[in-house]
Amino acid sequence: MSENFETAKKFFEACETGKGWEGCSTYCHPDASFSAQAGALAEVKTLEAYTEWMKGLLGPVPDGRYELRFFAEDQARSCVAAYAVFYGTHTGEGGPIAPTGKTVEADYVYNMQFDGTQIKHMTKIWNDTISLQQLGWA
Repeated sequence: MSENFETAKKFFEACETGKGWEGCSTYCHPDASFSAQAGALAEVKTLEAYTEWMKGLLGPVPDGRYELRFFAEDQARSCVAAYAVFYGTHTGEGGPIAPTGKTVEADYVYNMQFDGTQIKHMTKIWNDTISLQQLGWA
């Protein structure tokens, strides 16, 4: 496996387990950008902000976890993609409403674009509307 593939795996694990920017920054350019066509992430423009958003999500959804279903590299385009399913239950404080006890099962994809050996941009593909409805937040 390439260095970028290994870096992406380490970043993915750190991000998805709520390590925030402190646990993810070593794998990324300091000014790495972020994009998603999801209303819940409309204001999130940097990878730093996204990793902190993920860390914050584990407050209201403390049992949040992922099941990795696909992980691959396109070396010609300096990209690594991951497809996973996020699972969790809204039992913790800190969400937009009091804990609902409802669960989420959300498919999502990360496309991580590299510059050298660090992530310079990440796009998340995710249907936030369905996830928010499952949790009782919308």
